[in-house]
Amino acid sequence: MQLGVNVPNFGPGTDPGVLREWARTAEGLGLGLLMVSDHVAVTPEVAERYPEPFYEPFTTLSWLAATAPGLRLGTTVLVLPYRNPLLVARMASTLDRLSGGRFVLGVGVGWSRQEYAALGVPFGARGRLTDEYLSTLRDARAEEPGHRSVPVWVGGHSDAALRRAVRFGDAWHPLRLPVARMRSVLADHPMPGFAPRIALRPTTAPVDDPERPAGVGTVDQILDDLRRLRDLGAETVVLDPYHGDPEETRRPQRAWQALTTVATEWRNA
Repeated sequence: MQLGVNVPNFGPGTDPGVLREWARTAEGLGLGLLMVSDHVAVTPEVAERYPEPFYEPFTTLSWLAATAPGLRLGTTVLVLPYRNPLLVARMASTLDRLSGGRFVLGVGVGWSRQEYAALGVPFGARGRLTDEYLSTLRDARAEEPGHRSVPVWVGGHSDAALRRAVRFGDAWHPLRLPVARMRSVLADHPMPGFAPRIALRPTTAPVDDPERPAGVGTVDQILDDLRRLRDLGAETVVLDPYHGDPEETRRPQRAWQALTTVATEWRNA
């Protein structure tokens, strides 16, 4: 099982130098994947958690591809209804070709009503549009002979999202769920693949909450989460060090230390 990291590509402390250091740190730790998130219109409700500067994911990953040639690159998650699906297919294919087949397209439906309104896309149609756009992406991938299909990871854990992952995805990509919830879903919904994104939030004392999200707790608890996810068939687990406070981006060293500790302990386990 491979570890990856979700890198904050936004916030007051994020700049090109910090993004380069994230990539170098991830590659130096032997991680296999670096992912970034997606917002197009940083509306007030988006800015509360993901403020400017917000670096557009395709541009950012294309730039980072040369910085860390040993890493796969991906989106966790691209809000699919925000862009024409043929444009997404073209950008994904181009990035994959230019990076030597290293791109993973994680997609989801999004959550911000304000952002949907700013982009002129109906919020209530986001599920239907995501299904339609995934179908278009699948057709576009089939029309590219001689080149591998970019893997598509489908995020979300609603009933509709689970059906979407089974129908269109190469992997189910749940975000920040407890291990028990993921186990239950996988028992009821055989998936084409499993690549969860979990928290990266080490604590000094054990967290006993039965609803504890995977990745929250002592290092021993996090390592046990990783072992259990591996036993559930996870091919990749993406660690997410961001916890919702934009000021965290001014102190990336804390996240680098947490990532180093967990990655090193996992490698040596």
